[in-house]
Amino acid sequence: MTPPGDLDAAALAPASLGGGAPPRSRGPAADRLRRARPWLVPAAAAVLTLLLAAVGAGASGRLANGGYFASGTESARADRLLADRFGAGAPDLVLLVRAEGGVDAERAREEGLRLTRRLADSAGVASVRSYWAGEDAGLRAEDGTAALVTADLAGADRDAARTAEALVPGLTGSHGALTVSATGPAWVSVEAKRSSGADLVRAELVAAPLTLLLLVLALRSLVAALVPLLIGAVSVVGTIAVLRLLTYAMPVSVFAVNLTSALGFGLAVDYGLFLVTRYREELRAGHPVEDAVRRTARRAGRTVLVSACAVALSMSALLVLPLPFLRSMACAGMAVALFSAAAATLLVPPVLALLGTRIDRWDPLRALRRGRAAGPPRPDSPFWRRVARTVTGRPLWFGGVCAAVLLLMASPFAHVRFGLSDDRVLPAGSEAHRTADAIRAGFAAPADHTLAIVLPDVDPARDAAALWAYERDVSDQRSVRSVGWARTEATAGSGTGAVLLVAGAREPQTKAAQDLVRTLRALPGPPGEHLVTGRAALLADTKDAVLARLPLAAGIAAATMWAMLFLLTGSVVLPLKALLIGALSLGTSFGALVFGFQDGHLRPVVGDFTATGTVDMTMPLLLFAIAFGLAIDYEIFLLSRVREHYLLTGDNRGAVVEGVARTGRLVTTGALAVAVVTGALVTSEGSQLKLLGTGLATAVLVDAVLVRGVLVPAYLTVAGRLNWWAPGWLGRLHARAGAWAGRGRGR
Repeated sequence: MTPPGDLDAAALAPASLGGGAPPRSRGPAADRLRRARPWLVPAAAAVLTLLLAAVGAGASGRLANGGYFASGTESARADRLLADRFGAGAPDLVLLVRAEGGVDAERAREEGLRLTRRLADSAGVASVRSYWAGEDAGLRAEDGTAALVTADLAGADRDAARTAEALVPGLTGSHGALTVSATGPAWVSVEAKRSSGADLVRAELVAAPLTLLLLVLALRSLVAALVPLLIGAVSVVGTIAVLRLLTYAMPVSVFAVNLTSALGFGLAVDYGLFLVTRYREELRAGHPVEDAVRRTARRAGRTVLVSACAVALSMSALLVLPLPFLRSMACAGMAVALFSAAAATLLVPPVLALLGTRIDRWDPLRALRRGRAAGPPRPDSPFWRRVARTVTGRPLWFGGVCAAVLLLMASPFAHVRFGLSDDRVLPAGSEAHRTADAIRAGFAAPADHTLAIVLPDVDPARDAAALWAYERDVSDQRSVRSVGWARTEATAGSGTGAVLLVAGAREPQTKAAQDLVRTLRALPGPPGEHLVTGRAALLADTKDAVLARLPLAAGIAAATMWAMLFLLTGSVVLPLKALLIGALSLGTSFGALVFGFQDGHLRPVVGDFTATGTVDMTMPLLLFAIAFGLAIDYEIFLLSRVREHYLLTGDNRGAVVEGVARTGRLVTTGALAVAVVTGALVTSEGSQLKLLGTGLATAVLVDAVLVRGVLVPAYLTVAGRLNWWAPGWLGRLHARAGAWAGRGRGR
């Protein structure tokens, strides 16, 4: 590593991400065009945004709920066999029918058969099972006052949801002696979609004014505060258009729009604050507007690009996981990060040029400020400078205490139990949730407690003895409540095959239920293969499939983050430190999820929800990708300033203090804004969005205050010059990459 004292002034003067040679001129033609028509880029961006808004206008109608189970597993194959060969797949729609005088009364039977025929004759319905049509005792409540009518709906999840949305309003309610309510995956999807739309509006109504107020407080100018909101509007509109186009190639979750809104405005605040703050610094330094804009775009603009790439690459790790839900959320996160960067780097500089010195106008809170507090804020924070000096004065003590606090906050994650979402993610008063609760309470073998063993190769006549012995062996297993052969006939092939239904005594999310799945799979069966499916089997298989791909996803996230930070710093030590401290920081949000939602302690804070004793396994994965990207985002902002000052002075501790002082207010304000935007998801009715909002708000606040304010400065001080070490060959590689990163001779 070249000693900082050996660097010449020309290499350091234009430091973009901490040093480098000036970029090549874009040519006199480009300069003349920018000076003559500064409005051209904003005008083009406005037209493009309107076109993207038109493209994305129909996105909500094409979104779907689901995609929480892994494909290609044994349970998924068994489900396909049940549906395609036996016509007995897991029902998409379940009608709970209560009858005056009991379900076996003559009037109830007539009206029940009429309801069954009406459902069977409806468009989009593939098959129907009904207590009154088949006398299946499993479809009758234990007290005889209610029965079930179930339907398999044609098409994928989105098609099934559309069919349910059209059918259910006409099927539910009072029908003579019958009272009908609905549940099932398709109706849960419909209600989740409606809930997410209402949640999005509610979250925006809460977040928008609070975010604007926070920006005005931080920037002391309404004009300056509107710049981040401009970035957010463009990025969200563009991403929703991308999501609509993606629906033609893959299923996209209804919650992707909520994520797009929250993450888009969160990143917009970060990038807008960074650019506006840097632009003001350049104006304070005496540079004319045009030079201030150019220097801001060169110095802060590249940092924004690196940051956005870090967030997008972090989200990309979810693409290798075998869950359609996570893949669609990954696409949403990647798109919104890249749109935010494009808006920040392409749109904001010409907007700043148009605003000029008017960037500091219209401080609505000027009357509340006194003396020197009026006007634009100073570029550094006296408070964070004092904090940095205190921490760097006793780095081992402060770093050790901070690490202990983070570990304590993460400790609840040690007893995490993973599950998957079902109707209970909806509010307790929703029809799907209320109806499913009634079925779980009133029926001996609820569908979600039942496992299906598919025996595709047996001949019921030829293998009768083997089937009887197998049924007896299955019934002897622990956690088995009852067994019985399904009344199905193979619809393809030679007519062979059978399905054994096993009612478990435990909820499918429990360890006992998943142990039963493994026991049944290991149990010797009749001739040919035997495939186990059901909700407990789907959960077990999904866990195993995700666990198998998790090292690859973690490796992608770690490798790409290391590469981005190496390009920024030229050090191999700082990226490793960032990965380790980032993982420690994220542990606090994981602990909050377990403490608050699995254990149910946050009900008084975030509103009522159903605590199932588990955490939806998709949420920590999604939370990790988003929060890890944001943590690296803040790391980039801090390290770019620390490195810039270190290269100028060679004083490691002074560089740390200066970096924290210059970025402390920006990082904490950005984190508060992200916490407001994502925390507004806590107002959602669905527990998934509550959980995601709580986790993200916790992650960014802990990262901005404890990690960037205390732990990272303490580490940087202890490590000293080791922070900037790299082997010679990597140093040469970094130097060759300097042209792309804008550092030139900075190392």
